[in-house]
This record gives sequence, structure tokens and C-alpha cells, in this order.
Amino acid sequence: MTDLLRPRVLGRSPRRVDGPAKVTGTARYAGDQHVVDPAHLHLVQAEVARGVLTEVEVGAARALDGVLAVLTPDNAPRLASARDAELAALQSHDVAFRGQVVAAVVARTREIAREAAALVRVRIDPRPHDVHLSADRDDLYAPEKVNGGADTDTSRGDLGTGLAHSPFTLDQTYTTAWYNNNPMEPHTTTALWLDGDLVLYDSTQGVHTTRQATAKVLGLDPRRVHVISPHVGGGFGAKGTAHVHAIVAAMAARAVPGTPVKLALTRQQMFSLVGYRTPTVQRVRMGCDADGRLAAVALDAVSQTSRVKEFAEQTARPTRMMYAAPNRRTTHRLAALDVPVPSWMRAPGECPGMFGPEVAVDELAAACGVDPVEFRVRNEPDVDPETGKPFSSRNLVACLREGARRFGWEHRDPTPRAREEAGWLVGTGVAASTYPVSRTPGSVAAIRCTGPGRYLVRIGAADLGTGTWTSLAQVAADALGVDFGDVELRIGDTALPEASVAGGSSGITSWGSTVVAAAEALRERFGDDPAAGDEVRAGMPDNPAAGRYAMHAFGAQFAEVRVHVDTGEVRVARLLGVFAVGRVVNPRLARSQLVGGMTMGLSMALHEHSVVDERFGHVVNHDFAEYHIATNADVPRVEAHWVEEHDPHTNPMGTKGVGEIGIVGTAAAIANAAHHATGVRVRDLPITLDHFL
Repeated sequence: MTDLLRPRVLGRSPRRVDGPAKVTGTARYAGDQHVVDPAHLHLVQAEVARGVLTEVEVGAARALDGVLAVLTPDNAPRLASARDAELAALQSHDVAFRGQVVAAVVARTREIAREAAALVRVRIDPRPHDVHLSADRDDLYAPEKVNGGADTDTSRGDLGTGLAHSPFTLDQTYTTAWYNNNPMEPHTTTALWLDGDLVLYDSTQGVHTTRQATAKVLGLDPRRVHVISPHVGGGFGAKGTAHVHAIVAAMAARAVPGTPVKLALTRQQMFSLVGYRTPTVQRVRMGCDADGRLAAVALDAVSQTSRVKEFAEQTARPTRMMYAAPNRRTTHRLAALDVPVPSWMRAPGECPGMFGPEVAVDELAAACGVDPVEFRVRNEPDVDPETGKPFSSRNLVACLREGARRFGWEHRDPTPRAREEAGWLVGTGVAASTYPVSRTPGSVAAIRCTGPGRYLVRIGAADLGTGTWTSLAQVAADALGVDFGDVELRIGDTALPEASVAGGSSGITSWGSTVVAAAEALRERFGDDPAAGDEVRAGMPDNPAAGRYAMHAFGAQFAEVRVHVDTGEVRVARLLGVFAVGRVVNPRLARSQLVGGMTMGLSMALHEHSVVDERFGHVVNHDFAEYHIATNADVPRVEAHWVEEHDPHTNPMGTKGVGEIGIVGTAAAIANAAHHATGVRVRDLPITLDHFL
């Protein structure tokens, strides 16, 4: 693989390209687009978990001055494809979950639309529903594959023999909660039809993936769907696939010809319409010898999916490659319930799937009297335990050692409940992090010389707040051998060459590799001094090393937790993470992503929990007043560092992705620290004061 990159731009932290527009309020998001005389859309949702819609009375809503249209299953246009039940809006009278869209109101103002929606009278004949997840259900099933195309179950060696011959064993169950994505910008779409073409200003992590999904459902040639998304106010995976609101917005715009329609979901609506992280039940079994060397590892993961569309969280996948053990097994089982469709949430699979095993490692280390850092070091594999492939690079041990040094781990008394300060029990804990190096094929980049030493780079990538506007321009500048300011980048529009979705920490790997290939093609065709107007296009090249190496990022997270002796209040005084993430393109942006992930992990550990009322089948704490997310006061000190890592096998830049690994392992480190502080082992998230009283 040719390395075109020069160390003149990569590794620096120029000012964010989109920074001035964002801080001055001129960056246009999906709901800010300047369209002429728009109408507004508000959704009506089912208030039962399962049933049959028998009547939708819209007379009062239609009579309200300013109402332009009311869509129901009785008058909504038929969609070209209803195979994706999540997107099949208003196509059936069957209600599959509470919160399903059963009507939609278009009006001149947002306020009128909302008032009219409240006047729509919906009658549903309820049917028995089931929203209870447990590992002992008799109807659990094994999906054909889990997300990412990974095997549902894996087995190596003889687990029973490995456990039977281990002097120290563990068999415990751990649970993670139902978590809802809550980016700052809610899911928003502005839709309009122009001469039979559909224009969508959409808050999406992938303009081309949104175009493909929308075109298929509506029966349009994809070339007749134009999706524009220059700025996204956060996504965390929830905006990585199309959701029903975009389809309804397009249908509503067609119902009022010539009028653009704007739809911004309310915070409450997001809890049922845009996916969530499935809760998990994880049975972990481990066995080791007196020196802490693992002989057996097993994880049996149970999660939920919707009856109308399968989503199989790959919870057990990280267990397959994390530590060396000759005898190992992983399984996935699903419960199909009357719930909304789960979806992607930051580090799907790895984030929940590392909680149980990393707490279990802490428990087993304590049982055999081995320091938790040393325990992990002793179980470092020489090759990928699942595939037998060598790692392209694996610096977990370096992260553990450097993190322990920075954190002051050597001063730790391993005895639980040994340290008390002014009525607070103080403990420290550690956990490992990992995330695969992902690449998504299909991207194309175009580079044009616009003047001496100046270039225009076009690719339909997305920036959901992670800094793509800046980091991808840095990659382009380095590949072209020019200064950062000599590159103009255009992204976020299907009018640009096709690009993969911003997901799986694959953005810079996929788009950057494509831009580097285009820079190489430009040089091959026009030499080192192209003339204004010279242009090339190139697709993402194959990586011949991809099949020969196991490629992962790694990290080590350390936490200091304080638990009040009298009240059980839990505080995280300090988080420190050290990561091995390949070459860091922009240190400022990378640190922001790592700190953000760690903060989200703290929120997962202590606060976030979507509480389901099983009588009615819905999340009751579906707003920011009761769905608690960590704020500044909860996060006094978070440090993110990385070790220098050169990996020539991942891609031309040597990057690995930083958007998701920061959340992996954080909750386990906090749980382990809480145990060290109190002697109480918490195996169910979130970690709340009632665990300690």
C-alpha cells in the first residue's frame, strides 16, 4: 500500500472549519433551511402497545384554521415497499408497539399542527402484549446472524472441561439497561417535491444511505431523491439509518403540493421512533488458575428485538477476541417483543458487551489475588483467539501500563473499603476497551485543481459533530502535499460523489482512504503540478491486509469512585483513559471524541435507564426531566490520552477510529471502582444508591 501522506498536516489541530458558523449560529441544520412558506408536521402516536386501529376521527382537526391535511391509514398513499416494517408508515391498521405513528397533521404553523394532532381521536382495539425481557423465557431464539454479519454462536475447545479443571471459577449474570439516544438536535426533516423529485434536508449520518432507503420505500429512482445534510447536531448511531419520520415527511409534502413540510420530532417521540440500545442479560462464566491465567471464557447474551423487525445486537463479539483462553464459547439469543425497533447506539455490541466480562475479570482477579491490571496483562493473546490471525497492532498492555502510571495505580490498597475521606468511601477500578477497525466500501471522491496548489475535494461524507469538515480536509491536504488552507472540502449532499455512512468509527478509514486514492490518481494522471480544472474521481481501494490481520483499537480506563457512607450517593471523581487508536489525525478532535465517549459511559454507569411500564408497554421517563444524562456537575475530571501507534495495515493514514472506543469499558471501570470503595459488587446498571444501602 503506497503511503502518500506527509507529516505536515496530520497530527496537528487546526481550527475547526465549521466552528465559526456553529458558534455564530449561521450553520444550517435540517430544520434551519431557508424554504419558502413551509408547512409543519406533527405526528399522532398509538397509546397502546399492541392492537388494531378501528377508527381515526379527524373532523375536529380538519376544522381547525390553518390545517392543510391529515394523513391516516385510510387515506395515506400506498408505499412501493413495505418490507421494512419500521418505515411502512400508515400502511396498516395493526399497531405493533406503543408510540407507532397512526396519523399525521400538516398545518401552517408548528403550534397549529400540534394542537390539531391533539384533536385527532384514535380508537384502538387492544390485544395482549408482551414487553418483558428475561433470560429464562421459553421463546428465545437464535438469529441467523448478529449485526455486522458475525456468527451467532462460537465455540473453541471444551468449556466444561476448562471450567472443571480451574481452581478459580465464576458464574454470574450481569445486566445493562434500555438506553435511548438523545443527541442535542432531535431527528428533523424538511421535505419538498420539485417536478417529481424529492428534496430532503435531513439530519442524517449518511445522505446516500438515506436516499437509498427513502427511494426504495417511495418507489423512486434514487437519482430523483436529493438529500442534503451539511451539519448534524449529534447522532450516536440513531441517525445512521432512515427512520419513519423521514418517510412521513415526504408523504406529507406530497399531500400539500408545492409546499415544503418541516418535521422535528419532540424529545418524547424520539423514545419510540428512532431506535435505542437494547437491554442485555449476560451470563458470564470464567475459570483461571492460581496465577490468574484463564482456561475458560463464556458469554451467553440475551437481548430484545421488535416483532416487526429484527435487530440482533452483537453483544458477545468482543469476548471472542479479548483475552487468551483455550476453552471458550459465546452465544446470542433474542426475545421478540411488542416494543419499538432497537437500533445502533455508540459502540453497539462492544459497549454493553464489555460490561459483564470486564466486571467478571475484576471479580476473578480478586478471587485469585492477582492485581486487576496484571490479570489482564497475563491473559494477553499472541494472536486473535477467534480467528488465529495476527493483530495488525495490539497495544492493550501499553495502554494498561501507561494508564496505571498516569493514574497512580501503584499506590492502590487492593482491600475493599480501605479508604474513607470525610464520610465518603473511595475506590479505584480499571477496565479494558476495544473496538474493531471498520471500513465500508462504496465511497467515491473527486478532486479538482482550482488554481496553483489549491484543490476542491468533493465526497458525500457526513459530519455529525465529530469534526469531519476538518479532519478529512487534513487527510486531503496531506495526501496532496499542500497546506490545510489550500483545500476546500464539500460534504453532506447526494449531489456529491457517493459516500458510506458515518458509523462504526469507519468514517475517516473509508472516506480518507478514498480521498488518498483520488490524490494518487490525480498525481498519476497530471503529475505534481496539475493545472486549474484538472480533475479525477476514484473509489475506495481494496485493502489486501484486511483478510490477513485482525484489526482493532484498544484502551484502558481507570476510575475513581466515591460513595457516601450514609446516603449511598455515588460520584465519579476522576476518569482516565489511555487508548491505542493508530495515527491521530487531529489531537484536539480526537481528545474531544474520547472524552465525550467516556462521559457517555459515565452516564450509562450512573444515570441512564429507560424505565418501561410493562402494563402499558412504554418508556415512562421519556424526556430530559426524568431520563437523566450526565451533566458538567457529574463529570469533574476526565482525561483522555493515547500511546503512539504505527499500524501500516489498517489504511493509508494508519488510523483506527476514535468515535466509539471511549464509551467501551467505562461503565465496568466505574462498577469495579465502586466495589473497591464499598465491598458491594454491582452487576446491574445503572449503579444507584439503593445498591449500597
